[in-house]
Amino acid sequence: MTAEVVTRFAPSPTGFLHIGGARTALFNWLYARGRGGKFLLRIEDTDRARSTPEATTAILQGMAWLGLDHDGEIVSQFDNAPRHAEVALDLLAQGKAYKCFATQDDISAYRDAAKAEGKSTLYHSPWRDAEADSHPDAPYVVRIKAPQEGTTVIRDEVQGDVTFQNNTLDDMVLLRSDGTPVYMLAVVVDDHDMGVTHVIRGDDHLNNAARQMMIYNAMGWDVPVWAHIPLIHGDDGKKLSKRHGALGAQEYQVMGYPAAGMRNYLARLGWSHGDDEFFTDAQALEWFDLNGIRKSPAQFDLKKLGNICGQHIASSGDAALRRECEAYLAAANLPALTPQQSDGLEQALYCLKERAKTLPELIEKAHFVLTSRPVTPDEKAIKNLDNVSRGMLNELTPQLQNASWDKETLEEVMNGFAAAKDTKFGKLAGPLRAALAGRAVTPSVYDMMLVLGRDETLARLSDAAG
Repeated sequence: MTAEVVTRFAPSPTGFLHIGGARTALFNWLYARGRGGKFLLRIEDTDRARSTPEATTAILQGMAWLGLDHDGEIVSQFDNAPRHAEVALDLLAQGKAYKCFATQDDISAYRDAAKAEGKSTLYHSPWRDAEADSHPDAPYVVRIKAPQEGTTVIRDEVQGDVTFQNNTLDDMVLLRSDGTPVYMLAVVVDDHDMGVTHVIRGDDHLNNAARQMMIYNAMGWDVPVWAHIPLIHGDDGKKLSKRHGALGAQEYQVMGYPAAGMRNYLARLGWSHGDDEFFTDAQALEWFDLNGIRKSPAQFDLKKLGNICGQHIASSGDAALRRECEAYLAAANLPALTPQQSDGLEQALYCLKERAKTLPELIEKAHFVLTSRPVTPDEKAIKNLDNVSRGMLNELTPQLQNASWDKETLEEVMNGFAAAKDTKFGKLAGPLRAALAGRAVTPSVYDMMLVLGRDETLARLSDAAG
């Protein structure tokens, strides 16, 4: 029987959920969920000076927006420090680690001398093979005994086999002189204790894997499947940074990108399934596999993000899209919709969602149903309401009074009225948009009339006609 897949996302709570971290979380979530496995969350909060509760909250909110739910309780790495130390002391007892009494001055002097002689500055502690009875009564660190010959091979699902010469690996510190465990030890112990089977993370951790393997091997633990994914670059080919624009997942929520579109786009950053660009969550869960991840860095492209998000908005159900618009307004600290506005928005979505790439664009298109009388035309719309136009609206209103309120009948009335005036409907459209929406660019006039209904439409036309 195949063992259950267990993945994890392990962010440091020193800031927001970075877009690269969001993609790492997504890849882990897709891999586990697509195989009926577990997706765990660990907060790597051992850096007490930089870790903050606010950052943890921001990370959790970013994950919640993206719909990346985790299994079980959140693990705090800091809380597990006694367990990490226990493993280091176990290795010490087994003779696989040792007490090193070298001071920082000793280490610096060693490296300066090696550098002067043109030798490797990799530190070789004289305490590695010292007898216990020669130990001074002084502070010490606990170091693991690194293999000194041969190679360490990381069998990586993305990078392939990556070989490290063991003579380039130092006797890594496990416990500092104050007894606190180092990050490299904590990661391995936590992953082992959490039952993590697949470590999917950025390829900036690839070198760490060789050092972490020493702990797995020394403890006789199963080594997880490694998958080191390439970083995300900006459009200039350089590592994604603030100069490329927004970096936090929640910033994209506040900018009004829909979560499903963001998931789709992030999944395509460095992973592919044939030529498929647009896909649903169900398809992503079915298709996602480690062999689809490319070795080369992915490039973040706002235009592509907008295109994919536009397709997700267009294909969303109206009720779900209404909820997402309301969540966007809350996240962006914008005024909430009234129940009446929210109902109107949902009724109008069928004629709004085809061309919007973000939720703010969608809400702007819905202005006609979100505003109330008297409708105030903006600067461009007011130009369409001259005396001639107002006169036409005044004549048109009675003809609509008793018309059947369906698109076909409304088109007949409008086109008939335009023909009687020896003009085209296009000449009527501008004043109608200004009267109904107060905007020069709107959804179809007929769609607005149908959404607003007879009474509201006629009232707005009367207002505009003056």
